[in-house]
Amino acid sequence: MLNLATLLENSAHKYAGKTAFTFMDTSLSFAQINSTANQVANALMDLGIKPGDKVAMSCFNLPYFPIIYNGILKAGAIVVPLSILLKSDEIQYHLDNSDAKAYFCFAGTEELPTGKMGHEGFQKTTNCEHFFMIMPKDDMPSPIPTTNTFGSFVDGKSPNFDTIETKASDTAVIIYTSGTTGRPKGAELTHSNLFTNAVLSADLFDGTTEDIHLIVLPLFHIFAMTVMMNAGLYRGATSILLPRFDAEAVLNTMHKHKVTVFAGVPTMYWGLNNYLDTHEFDISSIQSNLKSCLSGGASLPIPVLEKFEERFKITILEGYGMSEGSPIVTFNHMGEERVPGSIGRPVWGVEVKLVDDEGNEVPEGYPGELTITTLGIEAMPLLRFRTGDVVVAHRLPCKCGRNTLRLGPVLGRKKQMIKYKGTTLYPPAMDNLLNDFSEVTNHVIEIYHNEIGTDEIKIKITTSSTSEKLLRNIKDHFRSRLRVSPKIEITDLKEIQKLQASKLGRKPITVIDTRTT
Repeated sequence: MLNLATLLENSAHKYAGKTAFTFMDTSLSFAQINSTANQVANALMDLGIKPGDKVAMSCFNLPYFPIIYNGILKAGAIVVPLSILLKSDEIQYHLDNSDAKAYFCFAGTEELPTGKMGHEGFQKTTNCEHFFMIMPKDDMPSPIPTTNTFGSFVDGKSPNFDTIETKASDTAVIIYTSGTTGRPKGAELTHSNLFTNAVLSADLFDGTTEDIHLIVLPLFHIFAMTVMMNAGLYRGATSILLPRFDAEAVLNTMHKHKVTVFAGVPTMYWGLNNYLDTHEFDISSIQSNLKSCLSGGASLPIPVLEKFEERFKITILEGYGMSEGSPIVTFNHMGEERVPGSIGRPVWGVEVKLVDDEGNEVPEGYPGELTITTLGIEAMPLLRFRTGDVVVAHRLPCKCGRNTLRLGPVLGRKKQMIKYKGTTLYPPAMDNLLNDFSEVTNHVIEIYHNEIGTDEIKIKITTSSTSEKLLRNIKDHFRSRLRVSPKIEITDLKEIQKLQASKLGRKPITVIDTRTT
């Protein structure tokens, strides 16, 4: 029997008075988080929620997230974390598709009225029966008079609860994919999946009880949820919560709280570099405290990586993950030789192979589609899950003295492979080259078929200084690195932003491929 909530419960027993989560000026101990999660579990049971029922939540990076998350788990129910950026019709889809019985939603802000969107989506559902508004303070009334608040939901409930025994193979969390190629689909992750990945995550960056994590990645995303929150609960580390990324706020928080572990996506590392390029900030104390920096979500451009590492005197550990993998699949290990851009070697419980279009394994040093065999993941196919990402394998020495398989960098998505003037290209390679020019402030890569049916590329850029010399330098840079130079034109920022606007209203897109439309 295994319930993921034991990560919190164990630390609540061992480190009862130690700070578990800090948000602004509020700090809550492991015992406080656990007791309030017990109140949530008791309230859910009184509501009629049964083991195996789904309970959804939309919440910023606030202490409410780990409280509600673990309360749902304690009751034997399944957590369905939703993006705070979803619109009302998207929320309706997720609630109906997951068959959620109850929904907790943070009120949000004027700029991002999550509560309003959430309630509108809830009202359109067919099976979701209960809605609770999470307010900034428990005693605040809901802005929608007919709705109950989280504070009133747990008020008077016992802080003691015997966690429901669940099987290791029972679903604990349903994570929805981004849905950029269609309707989002839920990946069912078991208690065993998430428990194992939290433990190995903590081991990969040598996490300790004394660590202070900065969590600015959204907790509704599997990366932050597992690698930062759950790994921190497992080790008994303290986590500092920031609701959104702002370079100055991140640096001030690192300095104030003596942060030791930071995880981010490439745009965050780029943002920190860019801020420090243009602002005065003493990072000496951050340098002395920071011991682990992790990157995932996309390939980190090597110039960004090298500038950050030189500036902060630290090695960034990159990995590769996916929602279905809970999430880590491969990772660079502490203390081992690392090639910049590499996504490391497979973690425990995962085997990888690189294959061609026919499914045959490709020779070492040749690009192939990454396939994974998840030995310990019950809710996934056992053999060769095809990821759609193209990588190259190589071998490097590891701590055991042997040469082991390493992967990366990720060249791109298989479906975005471009045959251009006799050269095979992927969009990330072009992204990286554009990142070498500080004058390029934004870009979109357009891929299309010309009149004779072969691949064409046009790159539209915005720049801080427009000149023919800059365009020549960019084209020469492309020719020297990729052997070819696509069409490049300087475009108005408004046009770029219009092109980048996703139909789903979430992440800006930088690649527009019309070859399949």
